[in-house]
Amino acid sequence: MNDRLDDVPDGPTTAARATHWITTPITADLLRGALDLERTEQGLLPHRLPARARAQCADGQLAMAEAQPSGVRLVFRTRATAVELDALRTKNAYQGAPPRPDGVYDLLIDGQLADQAGVTGGNVRLVDMSTGSVETRPGPVGTVRFSGLSDRVKDVEIWLPYNEITELVALRTDAPVELLPDSGRKKWLHHGSSISHGSDAASPSTTWPALAGSLGGVELTNLGLGGSALLDPFTARALRDTPADLISVKIGINLVNTDLMRLRAFGPAVHGFLDTVREGHPTTPLLVVSPILCPIHEDTPGPSAPDFSTVSEGRLQFRAAGDPAERAGGKLTLNVIRDELARIVKQRAADDPNLYYLDGRDLYGEADFAELPLPDQLHPDAATHRRIGERFAALAFGSGGPFAATQA
Repeated sequence: MNDRLDDVPDGPTTAARATHWITTPITADLLRGALDLERTEQGLLPHRLPARARAQCADGQLAMAEAQPSGVRLVFRTRATAVELDALRTKNAYQGAPPRPDGVYDLLIDGQLADQAGVTGGNVRLVDMSTGSVETRPGPVGTVRFSGLSDRVKDVEIWLPYNEITELVALRTDAPVELLPDSGRKKWLHHGSSISHGSDAASPSTTWPALAGSLGGVELTNLGLGGSALLDPFTARALRDTPADLISVKIGINLVNTDLMRLRAFGPAVHGFLDTVREGHPTTPLLVVSPILCPIHEDTPGPSAPDFSTVSEGRLQFRAAGDPAERAGGKLTLNVIRDELARIVKQRAADDPNLYYLDGRDLYGEADFAELPLPDQLHPDAATHRRIGERFAALAFGSGGPFAATQA
């Protein structure tokens, strides 16, 4: 890295600098929120699960979700007035469904959102939801550019799109870059479903975990994995082996909408998942969060199925394809899962005083659904992400919450 920026004299104007780019190698020291980095033909691909975990599951949904860099950001200190990032995106498209929005890059200056941009080109991953087939159409590397920044030393964060696989190719600035020193803030490690991953949030720094982390004054590592919060042992081991001062796991909706297991398997799987996490974090505050309200699955089992009849209305919606009568045979619903999670946490908390439970309906419940319904019946919109993030911050990080007093 370069000499300290405070020792660098005032440079030329923005216009003059723009022709004198400095290329800084993208290394792990410049990234937060990733558990692994893979060297590709184009550059560097951040992963949110380690290589060992990825090798233990051949599921395409998980492979896609963990490689989408929700919560991953480039961080550095600089006087630069212009920043360019070359990146190769892989964007999802779905046969028979309306186009998905492009990914957004958020630029934060000294912790405040300063600009947003996107990248062109890239690959398109075309998914046929009726058959599960996937076709990838290749495209070129694109460039994200931020300019007109103040000519002073500042802390820069570039939050990568939560909904696009992103290979980082090159970072250029018109002034030297310095590593950002440790903030001293506590590290919050969170795991959940597509709602935690980002679903339909407005941008990467406004997913509910990112908002909650900002309000709570902590450093977030987001292991929200769209469609893949399934109590997998390799995910538990990733949580176990990742440094953290605070941990939360949001469990439930994916187990219902994949119809993955029955009640008999669910309880022991939760115990096993928590046991594994506790192997690496025996006394860390650990918050178990049950599902937010989702009316189609409150008392109706999964699986969730796309309702293609709604495409003409401009948005694909989902429906519950199970039968409420199947609960008698052990099929899971959200109410069944909430009752079991509350029971398990109460049982374990007798010997684990740092284990806590939060009912997801305290984050988003019936009154919220009446005001801010889930647009596709499964995922919250941008306004709802903000509400959930603010409520989580108040309940978890606020006075009396399990994550209270998080400042170092």
